[in-house]
Amino acid sequence: MYLKVHHTREGAVVAVCDEDLLNTTLCHGDVEIAVTEAFYGSTPATEEEVRAALRGASNANLIGEEAVGVAVAMGLITREGCMTIGNVPHALIFSL
Repeated sequence: MYLKVHHTREGAVVAVCDEDLLNTTLCHGDVEIAVTEAFYGSTPATEEEVRAALRGASNANLIGEEAVGVAVAMGLITREGCMTIGNVPHALIFSL
């Protein structure tokens, strides 16, 4: 997985994608998502690093089976609550 933490005034926004999705574009109907290094980073991360980042996140953007699976295993989201873009699970987590 690749992990990047964006620091904002509102808190940390954690972006995680599966390794094989970086620098690809996923499409589903009118929806298109570019999985870029600029947003998801270029530094590989372990599952433990992703878990630690998600624990401190205000918001998160996760794409891919592995990335979404970590958040599901942590109890942050459910599979049913995820959307699918080009047969790839995608989840957004927001704290209000």
